[in-house]
Amino acid sequence: MSEELNLALLLGAAVLLVAVAAVRLSTRLGLPSLLVYLALGLLIGESGLGIQFENASLTRTLGFAALIVIIAEGGLTARWSTLRPVLGVSLTLATVGVAVSIAVVGVAVHLLLDLDWRLSLLYGAVVASTDAAAVFATLRKMRLPARLVATVEAESGINDAPVVLVVVLLATVGPFAHPWWWEVLVIFYELVIGGAIGLVVGAGGVWVLRRAALPSSGLYPIAVVGLTALAYAAGAVAHASGFLAVYTAGVMLGNARLPHRQTILGFADGLAWVAQIGLFVLLGLLASPSRLDDVLVPALVVGVALVFLARPLSVLVSAIPFGVPLRAQAFLAWAGLRGAVPVVLATIPLSAGTPGAARLFDVVFVLVLIFTVLQATTIGPVARALRVTAPAEAAELRVETAPLERMGADLLQLEVPPGSMLAGVHLDELRLPVGAAVTLVLRDGQGFVPGPDTRLAVGDSLLIVATAAVRDAAERRLRAVSRRGRLARWFAEYGEERG
Repeated sequence: MSEELNLALLLGAAVLLVAVAAVRLSTRLGLPSLLVYLALGLLIGESGLGIQFENASLTRTLGFAALIVIIAEGGLTARWSTLRPVLGVSLTLATVGVAVSIAVVGVAVHLLLDLDWRLSLLYGAVVASTDAAAVFATLRKMRLPARLVATVEAESGINDAPVVLVVVLLATVGPFAHPWWWEVLVIFYELVIGGAIGLVVGAGGVWVLRRAALPSSGLYPIAVVGLTALAYAAGAVAHASGFLAVYTAGVMLGNARLPHRQTILGFADGLAWVAQIGLFVLLGLLASPSRLDDVLVPALVVGVALVFLARPLSVLVSAIPFGVPLRAQAFLAWAGLRGAVPVVLATIPLSAGTPGAARLFDVVFVLVLIFTVLQATTIGPVARALRVTAPAEAAELRVETAPLERMGADLLQLEVPPGSMLAGVHLDELRLPVGAAVTLVLRDGQGFVPGPDTRLAVGDSLLIVATAAVRDAAERRLRAVSRRGRLARWFAEYGEERG
Protein backbone atom coordinates (compact mmCIF):
# COMPACT_ATOMS: atom_id res chain seq x y z
CA MET A 1 0.00 0.00 0.00
CA SER A 2 1.09 3.56 -0.63
CA GLU A 3 2.46 5.77 2.12
CA GLU A 4 -0.49 8.15 1.74
CA LEU A 5 -2.99 5.34 2.28
CA ASN A 6 -1.12 4.12 5.37
CA LEU A 7 -1.17 7.62 6.85
CA ALA A 8 -4.87 7.99 6.03
CA LEU A 9 -5.65 4.69 7.77
CA LEU A 10 -3.57 5.71 10.79
CA LEU A 11 -5.33 9.06 11.08
CA GLY A 12 -8.76 7.53 10.49
CA ALA A 13 -8.26 4.84 13.13
CA ALA A 14 -6.96 7.38 15.64
CA VAL A 15 -9.93 9.70 15.05
CA LEU A 16 -12.38 6.80 15.38
CA LEU A 17 -10.86 5.59 18.67
CA VAL A 18 -10.72 9.11 20.12
CA ALA A 19 -14.35 9.62 19.08
CA VAL A 20 -15.40 6.39 20.79
CA ALA A 21 -13.58 7.39 23.98
CA ALA A 22 -15.14 10.86 23.81
CA VAL A 23 -18.64 9.41 24.12
CA ARG A 24 -18.05 8.72 27.83
CA LEU A 25 -16.75 12.25 28.40
CA SER A 26 -19.63 13.89 26.54
CA THR A 27 -22.14 11.75 28.46
CA ARG A 28 -20.71 12.87 31.79
CA LEU A 29 -20.84 16.51 30.70
CA GLY A 30 -24.39 16.14 29.37
CA LEU A 31 -23.39 17.22 25.86
CA PRO A 32 -24.27 15.48 22.60
CA SER A 33 -21.29 13.59 21.21
CA LEU A 34 -21.67 15.44 17.92
CA LEU A 35 -19.97 18.50 19.41
CA VAL A 36 -16.87 16.43 20.20
CA TYR A 37 -16.86 14.98 16.69
CA LEU A 38 -17.23 18.42 15.11
CA ALA A 39 -14.33 19.62 17.24
CA LEU A 40 -12.22 16.67 16.02
CA GLY A 41 -12.97 17.68 12.45
CA LEU A 42 -11.91 21.25 13.16
CA LEU A 43 -8.70 20.06 14.86
CA ILE A 44 -7.55 18.00 11.89
CA GLY A 45 -8.72 20.61 9.39
CA GLU A 46 -7.02 23.61 7.87
CA SER A 47 -6.59 25.43 11.19
CA GLY A 48 -5.32 22.34 13.04
CA LEU A 49 -3.28 19.65 11.34
CA GLY A 50 -3.62 21.55 8.09
CA ILE A 51 -5.73 19.09 6.09
CA GLN A 52 -7.45 21.00 3.30
CA PHE A 53 -10.94 19.80 2.43
CA GLU A 54 -13.45 21.91 0.49
CA ASN A 55 -15.47 19.33 -1.46
CA ALA A 56 -19.09 20.26 -0.65
CA SER A 57 -20.53 17.81 -3.19
CA LEU A 58 -18.70 14.85 -1.65
CA THR A 59 -19.75 16.00 1.83
CA ARG A 60 -23.37 16.17 0.72
CA THR A 61 -23.20 12.67 -0.80
CA LEU A 62 -21.51 11.10 2.23
CA GLY A 63 -23.79 13.08 4.53
CA PHE A 64 -26.89 11.69 2.88
CA ALA A 65 -25.45 8.16 3.12
CA ALA A 66 -24.79 8.66 6.85
CA LEU A 67 -28.30 10.04 7.38
CA ILE A 68 -29.77 6.93 5.76
CA VAL A 69 -28.02 4.76 8.36
CA ILE A 70 -28.93 7.06 11.28
CA ILE A 71 -32.60 7.33 10.29
CA ALA A 72 -32.80 3.58 9.65
CA GLU A 73 -31.49 2.87 13.15
CA GLY A 74 -34.05 5.27 14.59
CA GLY A 75 -36.84 3.43 12.80
CA LEU A 76 -35.55 0.00 13.79
CA THR A 77 -35.49 0.91 17.49
CA ALA A 78 -38.85 2.72 17.56
CA ARG A 79 -41.57 0.75 19.37
CA TRP A 80 -44.82 0.77 17.37
CA SER A 81 -46.92 0.52 20.55
CA THR A 82 -45.37 3.80 21.69
CA LEU A 83 -45.17 5.39 18.25
CA ARG A 84 -48.76 4.73 17.18
CA PRO A 85 -50.48 7.12 19.67
CA VAL A 86 -48.15 10.01 18.72
CA LEU A 87 -47.97 9.43 14.97
CA GLY A 88 -50.54 12.13 14.20
CA VAL A 89 -48.84 14.90 16.15
CA SER A 90 -45.39 13.81 14.90
CA LEU A 91 -46.51 13.90 11.26
CA THR A 92 -48.08 17.32 11.79
CA LEU A 93 -44.90 18.63 13.41
CA ALA A 94 -42.86 17.23 10.49
CA THR A 95 -45.05 18.90 7.85
CA VAL A 96 -47.20 21.77 9.07
CA GLY A 97 -44.70 22.58 11.81
CA VAL A 98 -41.86 22.63 9.29
CA ALA A 99 -43.82 25.02 7.04
CA VAL A 100 -44.50 27.36 9.99
CA SER A 101 -40.84 27.27 11.02
CA ILE A 102 -39.61 28.05 7.51
CA ALA A 103 -42.01 30.97 7.20
CA VAL A 104 -41.21 32.50 10.61
CA VAL A 105 -37.43 32.22 10.25
CA GLY A 106 -37.63 33.45 6.64
CA VAL A 107 -39.52 36.58 7.66
CA ALA A 108 -37.11 37.23 10.57
CA VAL A 109 -34.04 36.83 8.36
CA HIS A 110 -35.52 39.05 5.65
CA LEU A 111 -36.35 41.83 8.09
CA LEU A 112 -33.33 41.63 10.41
CA LEU A 113 -30.51 40.61 8.04
CA ASP A 114 -31.87 42.37 4.94
CA LEU A 115 -31.59 39.35 2.63
CA ASP A 116 -33.83 38.69 -0.35
CA TRP A 117 -36.90 36.53 0.18
CA ARG A 118 -35.60 33.44 -1.56
CA LEU A 119 -32.35 33.32 0.42
CA SER A 120 -34.22 34.15 3.63
CA LEU A 121 -36.60 31.25 3.14
CA LEU A 122 -33.60 29.04 2.31
CA TYR A 123 -32.15 29.91 5.72
CA GLY A 124 -35.47 28.94 7.28
CA ALA A 125 -35.63 25.65 5.37
CA VAL A 126 -32.07 24.58 6.19
CA VAL A 127 -32.59 24.96 9.94
CA ALA A 128 -36.20 23.71 10.02
CA SER A 129 -35.33 20.03 10.46
CA THR A 130 -34.57 18.59 13.88
CA ASP A 131 -31.62 16.21 13.94
CA ALA A 132 -32.31 12.51 14.43
CA ALA A 133 -28.83 11.71 15.75
CA ALA A 134 -28.88 14.54 18.32
CA VAL A 135 -32.41 13.66 19.45
CA PHE A 136 -31.73 9.92 19.77
CA ALA A 137 -28.43 10.43 21.61
CA THR A 138 -29.80 13.05 24.02
CA LEU A 139 -33.36 12.01 24.88
CA ARG A 140 -32.97 8.23 25.09
CA LYS A 141 -30.70 8.50 28.12
CA MET A 142 -33.05 10.85 29.96
CA ARG A 143 -35.84 10.01 32.39
CA LEU A 144 -38.81 11.01 30.28
CA PRO A 145 -42.14 9.39 29.39
CA ALA A 146 -41.69 7.14 26.38
CA ARG A 147 -44.58 8.77 24.52
CA LEU A 148 -43.04 12.23 24.78
CA VAL A 149 -39.67 10.93 23.59
CA ALA A 150 -41.38 9.04 20.75
CA THR A 151 -43.04 12.25 19.55
CA VAL A 152 -39.71 14.04 19.13
CA GLU A 153 -37.96 10.98 17.71
CA ALA A 154 -40.67 10.30 15.13
CA GLU A 155 -40.70 13.96 14.13
CA SER A 156 -36.93 13.96 13.64
CA GLY A 157 -37.13 10.77 11.60
CA ILE A 158 -39.86 12.12 9.32
CA ASN A 159 -39.14 15.84 8.93
CA ASP A 160 -35.92 15.37 6.96
CA ALA A 161 -38.02 14.28 3.99
CA PRO A 162 -40.07 17.46 3.37
CA VAL A 163 -37.19 19.74 4.37
CA VAL A 164 -34.80 18.21 1.82
CA LEU A 165 -37.38 18.77 -0.92
CA VAL A 166 -37.87 22.43 0.06
CA VAL A 167 -34.11 23.10 0.32
CA VAL A 168 -33.47 21.60 -3.12
CA LEU A 169 -36.28 23.72 -4.57
CA LEU A 170 -35.04 26.97 -3.01
CA ALA A 171 -31.37 26.24 -3.79
CA THR A 172 -32.05 25.92 -7.52
CA VAL A 173 -30.43 28.80 -9.38
CA GLY A 174 -32.85 30.69 -11.62
CA PRO A 175 -36.61 31.23 -11.60
CA PHE A 176 -38.97 28.55 -10.35
CA ALA A 177 -40.07 26.20 -13.11
CA HIS A 178 -43.61 25.80 -11.75
CA PRO A 179 -46.11 27.80 -9.65
CA TRP A 180 -46.08 27.34 -5.89
CA TRP A 181 -49.17 25.13 -5.79
CA TRP A 182 -47.51 22.71 -8.21
CA GLU A 183 -44.48 22.43 -5.96
CA VAL A 184 -46.76 21.74 -2.96
CA LEU A 185 -48.41 18.92 -4.89
CA VAL A 186 -45.00 17.51 -5.80
CA ILE A 187 -43.94 17.52 -2.14
CA PHE A 188 -47.20 15.81 -1.18
CA TYR A 189 -46.66 13.17 -3.87
CA GLU A 190 -43.08 12.52 -2.78
CA LEU A 191 -44.07 12.08 0.86
CA VAL A 192 -47.01 9.77 0.17
CA ILE A 193 -45.15 7.61 -2.35
CA GLY A 194 -42.03 7.55 -0.17
CA GLY A 195 -44.04 6.29 2.80
CA ALA A 196 -45.78 3.70 0.62
CA ILE A 197 -42.47 2.43 -0.74
CA GLY A 198 -41.14 2.10 2.79
CA LEU A 199 -44.20 0.06 3.78
CA VAL A 200 -43.82 -2.24 0.78
CA VAL A 201 -40.08 -2.79 1.27
CA GLY A 202 -40.52 -3.29 5.02
CA ALA A 203 -43.40 -5.75 4.66
CA GLY A 204 -41.59 -7.63 1.90
CA GLY A 205 -38.41 -7.76 3.95
CA VAL A 206 -40.26 -9.14 6.97
CA TRP A 207 -41.89 -11.85 4.82
CA VAL A 208 -38.56 -12.90 3.28
CA LEU A 209 -36.45 -12.82 6.44
CA ARG A 210 -38.97 -14.85 8.43
CA ARG A 211 -38.81 -17.59 5.81
CA ALA A 212 -35.16 -17.39 4.81
CA ALA A 213 -32.75 -19.83 6.41
CA LEU A 214 -29.56 -17.82 6.21
CA PRO A 215 -26.44 -19.84 7.15
CA SER A 216 -25.16 -17.26 9.66
CA SER A 217 -26.83 -14.98 12.20
CA GLY A 218 -24.49 -12.21 11.07
CA LEU A 219 -26.20 -12.11 7.68
CA TYR A 220 -29.54 -10.98 9.10
CA PRO A 221 -28.40 -7.48 10.18
CA ILE A 222 -26.64 -7.03 6.85
CA ALA A 223 -29.89 -7.96 5.07
CA VAL A 224 -31.91 -5.50 7.18
CA VAL A 225 -29.51 -2.62 6.52
CA GLY A 226 -29.58 -3.57 2.84
CA LEU A 227 -33.38 -3.41 2.88
CA THR A 228 -33.38 0.10 4.36
CA ALA A 229 -30.90 1.21 1.70
CA LEU A 230 -33.13 -0.44 -0.91
CA ALA A 231 -36.08 1.58 0.41
CA TYR A 232 -34.13 4.83 -0.01
CA ALA A 233 -32.95 3.91 -3.51
CA ALA A 234 -36.43 2.82 -4.61
CA GLY A 235 -37.85 6.09 -3.31
CA ALA A 236 -35.19 8.12 -5.10
CA VAL A 237 -35.75 6.28 -8.39
CA ALA A 238 -39.50 6.88 -8.09
CA HIS A 239 -38.77 10.61 -7.45
CA ALA A 240 -40.23 10.18 -3.96
CA SER A 241 -38.85 10.81 -0.49
CA GLY A 242 -36.12 8.29 0.17
CA PHE A 243 -35.66 9.38 3.78
CA LEU A 244 -39.30 8.77 4.65
CA ALA A 245 -39.06 5.38 2.90
CA VAL A 246 -36.05 4.51 5.06
CA TYR A 247 -37.77 5.45 8.33
CA THR A 248 -40.99 3.66 7.42
CA ALA A 249 -39.16 0.49 6.36
CA GLY A 250 -37.09 0.66 9.57
CA VAL A 251 -40.20 0.83 11.75
CA MET A 252 -41.75 -2.12 9.90
CA LEU A 253 -38.62 -4.25 10.23
CA GLY A 254 -37.84 -3.22 13.80
CA ASN A 255 -41.29 -4.13 15.10
CA ALA A 256 -41.47 -7.51 13.37
CA ARG A 257 -40.42 -10.66 15.16
CA LEU A 258 -37.41 -11.25 12.96
CA PRO A 259 -34.84 -13.97 13.65
CA HIS A 260 -31.83 -12.71 15.65
CA ARG A 261 -33.54 -9.38 16.32
CA GLN A 262 -31.08 -8.34 19.02
CA THR A 263 -28.16 -9.00 16.70
CA ILE A 264 -29.87 -6.81 14.10
CA LEU A 265 -30.43 -3.95 16.54
CA GLY A 266 -26.89 -4.16 17.94
CA PHE A 267 -25.39 -4.07 14.46
CA ALA A 268 -27.59 -1.12 13.45
CA ASP A 269 -26.64 0.76 16.62
CA GLY A 270 -22.91 0.29 15.98
CA LEU A 271 -23.27 1.25 12.33
CA ALA A 272 -25.20 4.38 13.29
CA TRP A 273 -22.42 5.40 15.68
CA VAL A 274 -19.85 5.02 12.89
CA ALA A 275 -22.08 7.08 10.57
CA GLN A 276 -22.44 9.83 13.18
CA ILE A 277 -18.71 9.96 13.87
CA GLY A 278 -17.78 10.06 10.20
CA LEU A 279 -20.45 12.61 9.35
CA PHE A 280 -19.67 15.08 12.12
CA VAL A 281 -15.91 14.84 11.67
CA LEU A 282 -16.37 15.44 7.93
CA LEU A 283 -18.55 18.49 8.55
CA GLY A 284 -16.01 19.89 10.99
CA LEU A 285 -13.32 19.30 8.37
CA LEU A 286 -15.32 21.21 5.76
CA ALA A 287 -15.80 24.24 8.00
CA SER A 288 -13.30 27.11 7.95
CA PRO A 289 -12.71 28.48 11.48
CA SER A 290 -11.16 31.65 10.05
CA ARG A 291 -14.57 32.63 8.62
CA LEU A 292 -16.71 31.73 11.60
CA ASP A 293 -16.06 34.92 13.61
CA ASP A 294 -17.75 37.02 10.95
CA VAL A 295 -21.04 35.12 11.15
CA LEU A 296 -21.52 35.06 14.93
CA VAL A 297 -24.14 37.83 14.96
CA PRO A 298 -26.18 36.43 12.02
CA ALA A 299 -26.03 32.97 13.61
CA LEU A 300 -27.39 34.36 16.88
CA VAL A 301 -30.15 36.23 15.03
CA VAL A 302 -31.24 33.14 13.11
CA GLY A 303 -30.89 30.91 16.17
CA VAL A 304 -32.94 33.15 18.44
CA ALA A 305 -35.66 33.44 15.81
CA LEU A 306 -35.66 29.67 15.38
CA VAL A 307 -35.50 28.51 19.00
CA PHE A 308 -37.56 31.18 20.74
CA LEU A 309 -40.10 32.06 18.06
CA ALA A 310 -40.38 29.62 15.15
CA ARG A 311 -40.11 26.35 17.08
CA PRO A 312 -42.62 27.25 19.85
CA LEU A 313 -45.09 28.56 17.26
CA SER A 314 -44.75 25.47 15.08
CA VAL A 315 -45.31 23.21 18.12
CA LEU A 316 -48.33 25.27 19.20
CA VAL A 317 -49.96 25.07 15.77
CA SER A 318 -49.21 21.35 15.40
CA ALA A 319 -50.00 20.12 18.93
CA ILE A 320 -53.21 21.97 19.83
CA PRO A 321 -55.46 19.85 17.56
CA PHE A 322 -54.23 16.71 19.36
CA GLY A 323 -54.83 18.01 22.87
CA VAL A 324 -51.18 17.93 23.90
CA PRO A 325 -50.82 19.54 27.37
CA LEU A 326 -49.15 22.94 27.51
CA ARG A 327 -46.25 21.66 29.62
CA ALA A 328 -45.57 18.92 27.08
CA GLN A 329 -45.77 21.50 24.29
CA ALA A 330 -43.21 23.65 26.06
CA PHE A 331 -40.88 20.67 26.37
CA LEU A 332 -41.36 19.72 22.70
CA ALA A 333 -40.47 23.28 21.75
CA TRP A 334 -37.20 23.13 23.70
CA ALA A 335 -36.36 19.56 22.67
CA GLY A 336 -36.21 20.31 18.93
CA LEU A 337 -32.44 19.80 18.77
CA ARG A 338 -30.46 20.74 15.69
CA GLY A 339 -27.31 18.89 14.74
CA ALA A 340 -25.68 17.51 11.63
CA VAL A 341 -28.83 17.61 9.48
CA PRO A 342 -28.97 21.41 9.06
CA VAL A 343 -25.23 21.47 8.29
CA VAL A 344 -25.64 18.68 5.72
CA LEU A 345 -28.60 20.52 4.18
CA ALA A 346 -26.45 23.65 3.97
CA THR A 347 -24.10 21.75 1.64
CA ILE A 348 -26.91 21.45 -0.95
CA PRO A 349 -26.92 25.16 -1.94
CA LEU A 350 -23.14 25.21 -1.43
CA SER A 351 -22.59 22.47 -4.02
CA ALA A 352 -25.23 24.00 -6.33
CA GLY A 353 -23.44 27.36 -6.40
CA THR A 354 -26.38 29.25 -4.91
CA PRO A 355 -25.47 32.92 -4.23
CA GLY A 356 -24.80 33.42 -0.52
CA ALA A 357 -24.42 29.67 0.11
CA ALA A 358 -20.94 29.89 1.67
CA ARG A 359 -22.10 32.38 4.27
CA LEU A 360 -25.23 30.29 4.85
CA PHE A 361 -23.09 27.23 5.62
CA ASP A 362 -20.95 29.18 8.11
CA VAL A 363 -24.01 30.68 9.82
CA VAL A 364 -25.66 27.27 10.22
CA PHE A 365 -22.44 25.70 11.51
CA VAL A 366 -22.05 28.33 14.25
CA LEU A 367 -25.76 28.18 15.04
CA VAL A 368 -25.59 24.42 15.57
CA LEU A 369 -22.58 24.72 17.86
CA ILE A 370 -24.09 27.43 20.05
CA PHE A 371 -27.67 26.24 20.35
CA THR A 372 -26.85 22.55 20.67
CA VAL A 373 -24.77 23.39 23.74
CA LEU A 374 -27.53 25.66 25.07
CA GLN A 375 -30.39 23.21 24.58
CA ALA A 376 -28.65 19.92 25.32
CA THR A 377 -27.20 21.11 28.64
CA THR A 378 -30.50 22.57 29.83
CA ILE A 379 -33.01 20.02 28.56
CA GLY A 380 -32.90 18.05 31.81
CA PRO A 381 -33.57 21.06 34.07
CA VAL A 382 -36.26 22.24 31.64
CA ALA A 383 -37.99 18.85 31.84
CA ARG A 384 -37.90 18.96 35.65
CA ALA A 385 -39.12 22.56 35.75
CA LEU A 386 -42.03 21.68 33.45
CA ARG A 387 -42.75 18.55 35.52
CA VAL A 388 -42.99 16.30 32.50
CA THR A 389 -41.29 13.55 34.50
CA ALA A 390 -40.74 12.66 38.15
CA PRO A 391 -38.35 10.43 40.12
CA ALA A 392 -40.95 7.67 40.46
CA GLU A 393 -42.21 7.79 36.88
CA ALA A 394 -42.10 4.53 34.97
CA ALA A 395 -39.91 6.23 32.41
CA GLU A 396 -37.14 5.72 34.94
CA LEU A 397 -37.64 1.96 34.89
CA ARG A 398 -34.88 0.75 32.61
CA VAL A 399 -36.39 -2.11 30.63
CA GLU A 400 -34.28 -4.09 28.20
CA THR A 401 -35.54 -6.93 26.08
CA ALA A 402 -34.18 -9.95 24.27
CA PRO A 403 -36.32 -12.26 22.13
CA LEU A 404 -36.98 -15.85 23.11
CA GLU A 405 -37.81 -16.65 19.53
CA ARG A 406 -39.07 -20.22 19.72
CA MET A 407 -41.25 -19.44 22.72
CA GLY A 408 -42.67 -16.26 21.17
CA ALA A 409 -41.67 -14.38 24.31
CA ASP A 410 -39.49 -11.49 25.49
CA LEU A 411 -37.13 -11.28 28.44
CA LEU A 412 -37.57 -7.97 30.28
CA GLN A 413 -35.09 -6.49 32.70
CA LEU A 414 -36.41 -4.02 35.25
CA GLU A 415 -34.61 -2.09 37.99
CA VAL A 416 -36.50 -0.69 40.99
CA PRO A 417 -35.36 2.96 41.24
CA PRO A 418 -35.40 5.21 44.32
CA GLY A 419 -38.84 6.72 44.83
CA SER A 420 -40.68 3.93 43.04
CA MET A 421 -43.63 2.41 44.87
CA LEU A 422 -42.59 -0.99 43.62
CA ALA A 423 -40.42 -1.08 46.72
CA GLY A 424 -42.24 -2.97 49.46
CA VAL A 425 -44.63 -4.74 47.11
CA HIS A 426 -44.88 -8.53 47.31
CA LEU A 427 -44.49 -10.40 44.06
CA ASP A 428 -48.04 -11.75 44.04
CA GLU A 429 -49.30 -8.17 44.48
CA LEU A 430 -47.86 -7.19 41.11
CA ARG A 431 -50.79 -9.02 39.48
CA LEU A 432 -48.99 -9.41 36.18
CA PRO A 433 -51.14 -10.70 33.29
CA VAL A 434 -51.24 -14.41 32.58
CA GLY A 435 -48.24 -15.14 30.38
CA ALA A 436 -45.82 -12.92 32.32
CA ALA A 437 -43.80 -13.97 35.37
CA VAL A 438 -40.81 -12.76 37.42
CA THR A 439 -38.19 -15.50 37.05
CA LEU A 440 -35.16 -14.02 38.84
CA VAL A 441 -34.36 -11.26 41.32
CA LEU A 442 -30.85 -9.85 41.72
CA ARG A 443 -30.27 -8.15 45.08
CA ASP A 444 -26.92 -6.96 46.45
CA GLY A 445 -25.09 -8.98 43.83
CA GLN A 446 -26.92 -12.20 44.71
CA GLY A 447 -29.50 -13.78 42.43
CA PHE A 448 -32.41 -15.93 43.59
CA VAL A 449 -35.64 -17.34 42.25
CA PRO A 450 -38.43 -15.38 43.94
CA GLY A 451 -41.62 -16.75 45.48
CA PRO A 452 -45.07 -15.15 45.74
CA ASP A 453 -44.19 -13.66 49.13
CA THR A 454 -40.89 -12.08 47.99
CA ARG A 455 -40.92 -8.36 48.87
CA LEU A 456 -39.24 -6.04 46.35
CA ALA A 457 -36.68 -3.46 47.46
CA VAL A 458 -35.00 -0.39 45.97
CA GLY A 459 -32.11 -1.46 43.78
CA ASP A 460 -33.55 -4.87 42.92
CA SER A 461 -33.11 -6.06 39.34
CA LEU A 462 -35.87 -8.29 38.01
CA LEU A 463 -35.93 -10.62 35.02
CA ILE A 464 -39.44 -11.07 33.67
CA VAL A 465 -40.49 -13.45 30.90
CA ALA A 466 -43.55 -12.23 28.98
CA THR A 467 -45.19 -13.63 25.89
CA ALA A 468 -45.48 -11.24 22.94
CA ALA A 469 -49.24 -11.01 23.43
CA VAL A 470 -49.01 -9.66 26.99
CA ARG A 471 -45.71 -7.79 26.91
CA ASP A 472 -47.26 -4.32 26.64
CA ALA A 473 -49.86 -5.13 29.30
CA ALA A 474 -47.10 -6.32 31.65
CA GLU A 475 -45.15 -3.10 31.14
CA ARG A 476 -48.28 -1.01 31.79
CA ARG A 477 -48.92 -2.91 35.02
CA LEU A 478 -45.34 -2.37 36.19
CA ARG A 479 -45.64 1.37 35.47
CA ALA A 480 -48.91 1.54 37.39
CA VAL A 481 -47.48 -0.16 40.49
CA SER A 482 -44.34 1.99 40.26
CA ARG A 483 -46.48 5.14 40.44
CA ARG A 484 -49.24 4.18 42.90
CA GLY A 485 -48.20 0.93 44.55
CA ARG A 486 -50.20 -2.25 45.02
CA LEU A 487 -53.51 -0.30 44.98
CA ALA A 488 -52.83 1.25 41.59
CA ARG A 489 -56.10 0.07 40.07
CA TRP A 490 -58.00 1.37 43.09
CA PHE A 491 -56.60 4.81 42.25
CA ALA A 492 -57.56 4.38 38.57
CA GLU A 493 -53.88 4.14 37.57
CA TYR A 494 -53.36 1.81 34.62
CA GLY A 495 -49.80 2.64 33.67
CA GLU A 496 -50.50 4.51 30.45
CA GLU A 497 -47.61 6.55 29.04
CA ARG A 498 -47.60 10.21 30.00
CA GLY A 499 -46.62 12.85 27.46
